[in-house]
Amino acid sequence: MKTVVFPKIETVTPLADKKLLVRFAGGQQKFYDCTPLLDREPFSALAGESFFRKVKVDAGGYGISWSDEIDLSESELWLNGETAG
Repeated sequence: MKTVVFPKIETVTPLADKKLLVRFAGGQQKFYDCTPLLDREPFSALAGESFFRKVKVDAGGYGISWSDEIDLSESELWLNGETAG
């Protein structure tokens, strides 16, 4: 069975309307809409604008996080993000 490898994340920028702009290794950029997550725990905390803006790239670029409990993987962002540009 072949293992799928997703590009690592280089940067993440919080945008208006609970969207993220994620830049991956190789220069690809994708928009990711966090709005559908807000109705689920623990993601409801992202409704607060100041907390939402604290997003950061995890060590190694394997995901992004806001806290130890709230994170998203590079595969989720890659597969479900919309290509920017």
